[in-house]
Amino acid sequence: MSSQEMIMVAEHSELVERHLAAVISELLQEEPVIVLTGARTVGKSTLLAACAAAHGVDVVDLDEVATRRAVTADPGLFVSADRPVPVCIDEFQHVPTLLDSIKAELNQDLRPGRYLLTGSTRYETLPAASQSLTGRAHVATMWPLSQGELLARRETALDALVSDPTALISAEPTDASRADYERIVLTGGFPLALARPAGRSRDRWFRDFVTLVLERDVLEIRKVRQRQVLPQILRRLVGQTAQVLNISHVADAVGLESSVVRDYIGLLQAVFLVHRLEAFGRSVTSRSTRTPKIHAVDTGLAAYLLGVTEQKLAARTPSVLTQFGHLVETFTVNELIKQAGWAQTAVTFSHYRTKDQQEVDLVVETDAGVVAGVEVKASSTITDNDFRGLRALRDRLGDDFAGGVLVNLGNRSYTYEDKLHVIPLETLWR
Repeated sequence: MSSQEMIMVAEHSELVERHLAAVISELLQEEPVIVLTGARTVGKSTLLAACAAAHGVDVVDLDEVATRRAVTADPGLFVSADRPVPVCIDEFQHVPTLLDSIKAELNQDLRPGRYLLTGSTRYETLPAASQSLTGRAHVATMWPLSQGELLARRETALDALVSDPTALISAEPTDASRADYERIVLTGGFPLALARPAGRSRDRWFRDFVTLVLERDVLEIRKVRQRQVLPQILRRLVGQTAQVLNISHVADAVGLESSVVRDYIGLLQAVFLVHRLEAFGRSVTSRSTRTPKIHAVDTGLAAYLLGVTEQKLAARTPSVLTQFGHLVETFTVNELIKQAGWAQTAVTFSHYRTKDQQEVDLVVETDAGVVAGVEVKASSTITDNDFRGLRALRDRLGDDFAGGVLVNLGNRSYTYEDKLHVIPLETLWR
């Protein structure tokens, strides 16, 4: 991706078409309830409004106080069978009793395409949701914009990883420079942040976003006694992005018990500020640790919280370069997780880490047990030791190992040795 393309992306982010739109249209033909969740401002309401307009129906917006009061008073009225379908409800988590009313309706009529709900809280964190619609609702997650979406390209790298990783190798080098990569990683994918110029304006947006989510959405899930420590915990977690989660270090830093911090981390996950990447758990990896990694949901937000800027990176300070390395790993992991939303193959994600420090940053596994590995290096220089973890995974899994890729900030892709390849980061959306 050239610098000019990236500038165009930032200027026209509001025009981006989401790849999930086509997926939601397909799901409406098959599922009675679709629940679209994700962080605030990622574009859920925009997609919902477009879907509602295409079907000639209205959106019930529960972010509006008056509407929320009316729905709370009589939830059954707003989901009744005589309403045109799909019934589109935005920010459904504000009135969880809606789910019981929807369940009652589905008991009478289970035809597909009846309800499309959006919410800024993870579906599984709502007790009523897990009890009311289990087995009847398909839950999809909308992430911040992917690089492919920003360039109007439907990415297929995830499918290639688990089917034929050699398809990612091209004779033509990519043209992205390190400065290009720094810019896209530090910008992230929140549409409203992309529309702001880098610097004070974008930082102000991130600051207001964090305040809104912590002081409104988190407290709506549960009353928090030590609410003033939530921003501190968030910054500590972001400081651990792409690293094994160390709850004790966070607890010591904020002066709370580990059990309390663990509970607060769950709340930050529930509102899509961070996410966990569990350890790879097949029997062949019995020596693997079971500690998850933590990742920020968006590297633009993470860079803001860490104070990493292009100017600081230009100084090449070792500590800042280390932070950037973690951000590149998180960026890579997130881009591939985003692609799972529209990929042809259903997969699960994890990380691989053994007691003797053999690591793979991302493990992708299909339902059939086929596994691919992704290792990330925030440089253009490759050494033989960089393949240590991928080799271990390959040798232990045998025929179940589709291949491993070492993603770096260089420009060329090639096969390094049997089932192990090198690809530029840009390949994931090229």
